[in-house]
Amino acid sequence: MEPLITVKGAAAAMPVPHIDTDVIMPKQFLKGIDREGLGQKAFFDQRFDEQRRPRPEFILNQAPWADVRFLVVGPNFGCGSSREHAVWGLMQMGVRALIGTSFAGIFNDNCQRNGLLTVTLRPKEIAGLTEYAGDPKRNVLALDLAAQTITAEVAGAVYRFEIDKRRKDALMLGLDAIGETLQDAGSIRDFEKGRRAAYPWL
Repeated sequence: MEPLITVKGAAAAMPVPHIDTDVIMPKQFLKGIDREGLGQKAFFDQRFDEQRRPRPEFILNQAPWADVRFLVVGPNFGCGSSREHAVWGLMQMGVRALIGTSFAGIFNDNCQRNGLLTVTLRPKEIAGLTEYAGDPKRNVLALDLAAQTITAEVAGAVYRFEIDKRRKDALMLGLDAIGETLQDAGSIRDFEKGRRAAYPWL
């Protein structure tokens, strides 16, 4: 995975509650055997009409938000079925962090496994960020994962967030679950060697 340390870029607001994984990645795009092209499929029914023409009213089709790095989302974002494709599609769009009051459990776990940061803040803080993200003159955010801060650059507002240390370290080092395990490769080999010596018949 690509390490996540600092990110600066546009934020878009999607404050509607309970946006589910079928909205993020419609079911017809789950048939592929690889992850290729999922960035074009994310929010497909909202982004495109029946003739596959971009809907100009959808925020991610508008210039100030087209190159999005952050989504400021409504509560219970990512609810519904546990499709990992939703996370892959968001990341291929360029999204590096989701900021909201709450996230669906399995979706949140899938984000963690794939290097997409989820930041949980209080409703009042999300209201402020939603306002900034909706204003093309103030929608640039800067993330510093080491400091655990998000800064609305033009407004000068700084938001501090909490994150599990293990998750933070994995994101900053670009480690998935296998990568985390391999950090203990020496200890694993020592255990295997000792077990073979103690139980040679196994």
